[in-house]
Amino acid sequence: MNESLSGTAKVVEGKATPLGTFPHVKRAGDFLYVSGTSSRRPDNSIAGAELDSAGRVRPDIAVQTREVLQNIRDILRSVDADLCDVVEICSYLVNMNDFSQYNQVYGEFFDASGPTRTTVAVHQLPHPHLVIEIKAVAYKPLLRQ
Repeated sequence: MNESLSGTAKVVEGKATPLGTFPHVKRAGDFLYVSGTSSRRPDNSIAGAELDSAGRVRPDIAVQTREVLQNIRDILRSVDADLCDVVEICSYLVNMNDFSQYNQVYGEFFDASGPTRTTVAVHQLPHPHLVIEIKAVAYKPLLRQ
């Protein structure tokens, strides 16, 4: 991680490069802030946005949700944390009709003792095939000597 007065920030190797000048994760004291994360892969393809038999892209909220949460887990692991350290989640859905499937997949990663959560509908995300983006806050105390 790069040291700075405001904390440490990291762009995680092997993950999709941010579409702007911001890190995947930033530490501020004992808290880790994970930037909005999508199902975009390092090659810029999008998990859950494959072509159907007619050649149309049909975004799959379940596949995208699972990929996003796995990406967040990988980002946290890169700084010696994990999903069990997450205390807050904010999810952005393009279509609230996807809420039930999103919620079902979310339950594969967290139970009622997990992080607090807010889910909001947004008009669009940075790519037309993305239907979900999630940001997270984790609490992982620094080892003090």
